[in-house]
Amino acid sequence: MKKGKRLLAALLVLVMSLALAACGTDKKESEGTKKEDSKKLSGTLKVIATSENYQPLFDKFTEEVGPKVEFISMSSGEVLSKLKAEGGTPAADLWFGGGIDAFMDAKENNLLEKVDFDAADDLAADYKDSENYWFSKGITVVGFIVNNDILKEKGLEAPKSWDDLTKPEYKGEILMSNPAISGTNYAVVNALLQTKGDAGWDYFNKLNENITYYSKRGADPSTKVAAGEVAIGITYIDGTLDELKETADVSIVYPTDGMPYVPEGVAAFANAENTEAAKAFIEWFYSDDENMKQLAEIDQKNTCLLVKPGIKGLELDFDQSQLMKEDLSLFGKERTAILEKWNTLMGDKGEE
Repeated sequence: MKKGKRLLAALLVLVMSLALAACGTDKKESEGTKKEDSKKLSGTLKVIATSENYQPLFDKFTEEVGPKVEFISMSSGEVLSKLKAEGGTPAADLWFGGGIDAFMDAKENNLLEKVDFDAADDLAADYKDSENYWFSKGITVVGFIVNNDILKEKGLEAPKSWDDLTKPEYKGEILMSNPAISGTNYAVVNALLQTKGDAGWDYFNKLNENITYYSKRGADPSTKVAAGEVAIGITYIDGTLDELKETADVSIVYPTDGMPYVPEGVAAFANAENTEAAKAFIEWFYSDDENMKQLAEIDQKNTCLLVKPGIKGLELDFDQSQLMKEDLSLFGKERTAILEKWNTLMGDKGEE
């Protein structure tokens, strides 16, 4: 009898021990889940981006990190002007895309937030700020787009070089975006001034004679050439132009005397409402190659490979030797002086 009682008592102790262990495991799993959930950020990340095509990339960020995303459309020149006019109070938290000259200028005016993270060490030194105030997500290369129907109608040959654009026969047939607004076309001006030296401004005075007006958006030259409004556009070159080639008789020209290029920036704004989310996005984006591959697919170009050379599975769409030799540090330093002189040259041709 005593032996049976002892056995029953032992079984009760065993059952209670298993029950307590199970409760402890459930508690730990519950605490672990809560701890994991607490890592996700809340709130909204407001993003100034050059296109809402980046939505899938930011949807992935929301899913993995937490914050919802709102887009604000604004060119790099507009961002900088607005920031300065409003005393450095940003309308957004994250700046994603646009010419790096504006980012350099913003850093000098204490408008950006420093972002340190481990993966920054994997980025090429030429495509990030030495103090981690801005980073590049790729580069924009610039050439020409031409409307073959207009050229044929007017008996014109397509331009092959930047110097060709100053020929008198192209008067009124060239469209360029305003460099004070478009970071892409500011890059054109700065790069050609570096390349041509003392003859640079004389070149732009001649080019100005062939341009009726300067459009506001960087995409205008390509879309308006495709629409038949002008024969020649100074434009960024990427896979998006292939869509225009399907709807209009247009051709892309890689200038024989080199392609200007400009890195496209990414930065967190200082004094923003959700700086934490902006910094989290930057670390998240550059820390996973799959994020950058998704960007390459959206942008329809693989120039993020120049920024992070270690990415596997991507190849450049052009020969790097075609790029003009540029001192990128001058893009920010010379911006104000160049644009002041440009505005005088342009006069009232700038589109409002």
